[in-house]
Amino acid sequence: MPEISRFFGIIVAIFYEDHPPAHFHVRYGSQQAIVAIDTLQVIEGRLSPRVSGLVLEWAMIHRLELVRAWEQARRREPIDPIDPLE
Repeated sequence: MPEISRFFGIIVAIFYEDHPPAHFHVRYGSQQAIVAIDTLQVIEGRLSPRVSGLVLEWAMIHRLELVRAWEQARRREPIDPIDPLE
């Protein structure tokens, strides 16, 4: 699992050879979710409101980088890390 960012205990990853639509994976403790890059909505799993808010804030700031990371993964290239939320 290529980790692309980590902040406040939240791990964000994009998998190589993953299925469309473009998305990223989030893990925080026992919470897990898949978030669509274009809509920033959880398409699978569940996050607490606090974690969801932090992830949404981070993803809004880094949306273009997330698109680039998805494209890199689809081409099986090294994925650039994305700065954490501070």
